[in-house]
Amino acid sequence: MEKIRVGIIGLGGRGFDVLRDNVLPRSYVIVTGVCDKYDDRCEKAVETVKATGQPSPFSTTDYRELLELSELDAVLITCAWEPHIEIACAAMKAGKYTAVEVGGAYSVDDCWRLVRTHEETGVHCMLMENCCYGRVEMMVLNMARQGLFGEIVHCRGGYHHDLRNEITHGRENRHYRFRNYLHRNCENYPTHELGPIAQLLDINRGNRMLTLNSVASKAVGLHSYIMDEFGPEHDAARMNFAQGDVVTTIIKCARGETITLTLDTTLPRAYSRGYEVHGVKGMFMEDNMSIFLDKKDNAFEFDKRKLWGSADEYRAEYEHPIWKQSLEEGVRGGHGGMDWLVFSDFLAAVKEGKPVPIDVYDMAAWMSVSCLSEASVAMGGAPVAIPDFTNGRWISAF
Repeated sequence: MEKIRVGIIGLGGRGFDVLRDNVLPRSYVIVTGVCDKYDDRCEKAVETVKATGQPSPFSTTDYRELLELSELDAVLITCAWEPHIEIACAAMKAGKYTAVEVGGAYSVDDCWRLVRTHEETGVHCMLMENCCYGRVEMMVLNMARQGLFGEIVHCRGGYHHDLRNEITHGRENRHYRFRNYLHRNCENYPTHELGPIAQLLDINRGNRMLTLNSVASKAVGLHSYIMDEFGPEHDAARMNFAQGDVVTTIIKCARGETITLTLDTTLPRAYSRGYEVHGVKGMFMEDNMSIFLDKKDNAFEFDKRKLWGSADEYRAEYEHPIWKQSLEEGVRGGHGGMDWLVFSDFLAAVKEGKPVPIDVYDMAAWMSVSCLSEASVAMGGAPVAIPDFTNGRWISAF
């Protein structure tokens, strides 16, 4: 396939960035259609496409009309969280390669619907978890694959991101986070940290997640922020946000590893994904970008102890091949280049008619953490079983 014809559903901040920075710069991609529920976003996207010299794309506020385009090869779903799986299933039924931006699921039934639609149609669907393509995450994966940390015992990750401004301005900016934080209490955005961990631990490919326990702190961060920024007369100051300020989730895996996930988005803090890998020969910690190796970094002389080695010292030997190539060619796209890489892999699969690297089984398992954590939080942290969306195929690493 020399040219790929794509449609984009959802043209808010993320969708427009995807269009401008990761789709239009590729000479082999033609934007055939654009869709958003708001006319002004569609108009802006049409003008942006035309400004690159491409023909004016089909534009609609109804995603079903876009999916009816026979000339469409692939669909990128970059809209609000709630309809992700509904639209993804419709796109697969329409025979279009499907890419879905991240977010958590609202029900286990939806996750099963995603899997069954793929199995019934044979159409591939990819979760666009860009953090799986992060430079640090890929280097650590390469290290783990080469045995630097030994057998892995535990991994930790989080979405540590001060989103108070984005959430509280959600209504005027037409952003979905406001209504989700108002009504839900869960690990609502698990895949940024879980995706790289799942790949490292071979989840769905020789291993799987068995159970989770989630607990949520009290929810006071947004109220405090609203009072400080807008005052007590603001209507949101009288709203009771359901979302706990810090949600902690512990996952047990079939091979015995444990995973800790933390959602921390409504308190003042620096950004971090809090990535840690603990093995029998050493560990990695993102927050201080350091590596500790047994018999190397734990040597001490009298009262002096070397605690950590810099992760940068390992880049020359363990930089992932994908990132070596990206650095040689020049890093492009948003989020430090990882956006470009995840879309490159999806578009390569479309072009070659091959399976996608982050498939519906990964998507269902990772996204299910949201609705399952919601149930666990509601039951005071009680354990909840995580379904096997592969129906046993994880054992043979299909």
